Amino acid sequence: MSISRRTILQGATAAATVGTFSIARAQTPEFTYKYANNLPVSHPMNLRATEAMEKIKSETNGKVVIQIFPNNQLGSDTDMLNQVRSGGVEFFTLSPLILSTLVPNASVSGIGFAFPDYDSVWKAMDGELGAYVRGQIAKANLHVMDKIWDNGFRQMTSSKGPINSPADLKGFKIRVPVSPLWTSMFKAFDSAPASINFAEVYTALQTKIVDGQENPLAIIATAKLFEVQKYLSLTNHMWDGFWFLANRRAWERLPQDLRTIVAKNIDAAALLERADVAKLNAGLQAELTSKGMVINQTKADEFRATLQKAGFYGEWKGKYGDEAWAILEKAVGGKLA
Repeated sequence: MSISRRTILQGATAAATVGTFSIARAQTPEFTYKYANNLPVSHPMNLRATEAMEKIKSETNGKVVIQIFPNNQLGSDTDMLNQVRSGGVEFFTLSPLILSTLVPNASVSGIGFAFPDYDSVWKAMDGELGAYVRGQIAKANLHVMDKIWDNGFRQMTSSKGPINSPADLKGFKIRVPVSPLWTSMFKAFDSAPASINFAEVYTALQTKIVDGQENPLAIIATAKLFEVQKYLSLTNHMWDGFWFLANRRAWERLPQDLRTIVAKNIDAAALLERADVAKLNAGLQAELTSKGMVINQTKADEFRATLQKAGFYGEWKGKYGDEAWAILEKAVGGKLA
């Protein structure tokens, strides 16, 4: 299935309805589970998840039906993380940087200006670094699928002017997700970070509670942040993804043969979603320019040097520990601290 930018940006998908959309009804499902996420129905993650849930229903002969609740319908990221832990929802996708509020070392993959490109990201996350993080997540009594989904390299937007250098971040009021790593990084730039759940970002930008925010291009587009932000600075300051989490008790209630089908289809969908995001990002700069955004390129070296001078990398090496930091530096091919 090829997903065009028009399909994604307009959300013209048969799977999406105004309210909750769910997968085709099974005749007599033995397991009816809920999957919650924070993204618009038009984002590649929801499009590919919809396909996966249809395949799961078919391949389990209707025994497993997974309903999708997109776009923060079941609450903020913090709310939904609590729900997947308690069993209120059975599945949830979450950024490792926000998951770090529960699993501290989950955010090691999001260290600022660490990954130079996607090749290094997937080699790390499908390899030793991803395995390390999944092991940390398992200790928190959650089940996690093998393949992480792509959110993308994060970019900065502003209503005040372009971010060309670290100096432009001094005193800058920027929305960040509820995660210590983001707050720490922007404080190292002498910014004024404000932790705000994604469901409230558009309003916070519209009312000028904050001057800017940072997110991958696909989210800037699908969440229509171009309506409330004029400047887009391509900083690639963090790579971010989505771990596909399951409530451990709910996961273990599934017989092994059904678990195999569910995991196989969810992981396959993750790989397709990665390709969709890459294709989408390739054309989104032109799309966002046409929506009135002013785009500028930046160089990572100056930002990385500022973080090193501020002690950011040394601080986080101490927090994560030598083992995790060594795996990260091996993955990115060089010393950070």
